[in-house]
Amino acid sequence: MSENENVEVETTLQNTLENFDWDAIGKRQENYSKDERARLEAIYDKTLKSVTEHEVIDGTVVAKTSRDIVVNIGYKSDGIVASSEVRYNPDLKVGDTLEVYIESQEDKGGQLILSHKKARGLRSWERVNQALANDEIIQGQVKCRTKGGLIADVFGIEAFLPGSQIDVKPIRDYDVYVGKTMEFKVVKINNEFKNVVVSHKALIEAELEQQKKDIISKLEKGQILEGIVKNITSYGVFIDLGGVDGLVHITDLSWGRINHPEEIVKLDEKINVVILDFDNDKKRIALGLKQLSAHPWDALDAKLAIGDKITGKVVVIADYGAFVEVAPGVEGLIHVSEMSWSQHLRTAHDFLKVGDSVEAIILTLDREERKMSLGIKQLIPDPWANVITKYTVGSQHSATVRNFTNFGIFVEMEEGVDGLIHISDLSWSKKIKHPSEFCKTGDKIDVKVLEIDGENRRLSLGHKQLEENPWEVFETIFTLDSVHEGTVLSIMDKGGIIALPYGVEGFAPTRHLVKPDGTSLKVDEKENFKILEFSKDSKKIIVSHAKLHDDKVALDRVEETTAKKETEKAEKKAVKKVKDNIEKSTLGDISALSNLKSEMEKSEKKKKGE
Repeated sequence: MSENENVEVETTLQNTLENFDWDAIGKRQENYSKDERARLEAIYDKTLKSVTEHEVIDGTVVAKTSRDIVVNIGYKSDGIVASSEVRYNPDLKVGDTLEVYIESQEDKGGQLILSHKKARGLRSWERVNQALANDEIIQGQVKCRTKGGLIADVFGIEAFLPGSQIDVKPIRDYDVYVGKTMEFKVVKINNEFKNVVVSHKALIEAELEQQKKDIISKLEKGQILEGIVKNITSYGVFIDLGGVDGLVHITDLSWGRINHPEEIVKLDEKINVVILDFDNDKKRIALGLKQLSAHPWDALDAKLAIGDKITGKVVVIADYGAFVEVAPGVEGLIHVSEMSWSQHLRTAHDFLKVGDSVEAIILTLDREERKMSLGIKQLIPDPWANVITKYTVGSQHSATVRNFTNFGIFVEMEEGVDGLIHISDLSWSKKIKHPSEFCKTGDKIDVKVLEIDGENRRLSLGHKQLEENPWEVFETIFTLDSVHEGTVLSIMDKGGIIALPYGVEGFAPTRHLVKPDGTSLKVDEKENFKILEFSKDSKKIIVSHAKLHDDKVALDRVEETTAKKETEKAEKKAVKKVKDNIEKSTLGDISALSNLKSEMEKSEKKKKGE
């Protein structure tokens, strides 16, 4: 082909391509003019909505799959919504209206993209406020558990469902509600902080309130009702009577003793109860369970009597005694005083413990008051039955020191037989301020029976009576004004205790403890003491150290006074003689006077020398 021919072919091909009707490819040939086509396109466009991206409109569900929801919004193509966005509404079906948000009119694949979640979010606050204003019932899906309650999806908003608003009865496991779709009422909105609080309980309260009124109006004491165990506490069980709660106190669950209500009932268990009492408003209802069965005391053996031996189990124990269950629901008290013949103050814990099986004697039995007292010491002989013959007056025995008082020592002769040693009967010679100075608890001590009071179960005992009274002998030794060596044992405000020979103690008043130098004797100093007073009956000896040197000083003063008087008498006699002979003075007289003077000077020197 020549060059001119090639150019001609290319030109013809170009013109053909420019005039080719591409829209007609694959379609049936239609004979529409351009004007007719334009008119038909205009009519078709009127059947379609004009949509704008980011707009919220209502659509119709036309199809559902496990992944997508197909929605017709009147646009030239249907839109797609993810199934996860309508999970809260499992009842959604084809034909239902669904609000959607236009994400994109056309994605890369030419698909219209919609979002129900965003549409709900944009309209949610308007709907929530409208639901609160109109007291509407709305639906939502519980998403998860949180502190104090649950989080629910309501119109795309996370709303708080408090635990107390889930149901009228206490909820023990919140997790069972997660994932469930529930109906709610909006009870509170905080638009500032975007918080919404909903309640499911509010939906059923109105119905329950009416049921409650119907039940309360028909309540009567003694009426038997069926209820469900709603809650168990340490003090009792709350029973749901169909919208009305009543309490079965732990003491009304069983005729026997129980430690916790869980021993009798279980949660959600259906039981029959009897109405015991209620207040005027019938808001507090006292129920009973044990009252539906016969009282155990009514089934107690009619032949059982005082003095019979009975076996039981210790169920409760206290300091004052133990309660023994002798039959299911029938208890008797063993007081601590009936556990031993001993008179010592002890607690029931020293004898028994919970769970012990014991034999006892029935002491009292009151079927009307349903009370019984028991004793276990009665199972052994009373030790006081033969005390008079076993512990005769004057007999000597060994006893155990149990406790002290200010006035004496209580000792145990044997189990159940006690005696008292008065503080004055402990020692003949020692002054004892308190019995604990003499011995210790648990010590063995020899005693002598002084007196027996069988009626009052009392023994008077003595310890010093085991020896002869040494004060008979002391009376001949510690005579008045006799002097004995002693040691200061202790010093008190009023004087000191002095240890004298033979284990005897005396008392020296403070002023009688003074030494010759004016100081006072101290503890452990040893000096001579003079007996000022001795009393055999009161076992008292008064001594003095100061009296010894006081007596010596007084004696010296008497001797000095006597000598002085004799000297003065001699002087007076000599002077008188001089006066009588003064007129007859001679040289010889002068010599005599001189001699007299010499004699007087010698006498004076002799006196000073002494």
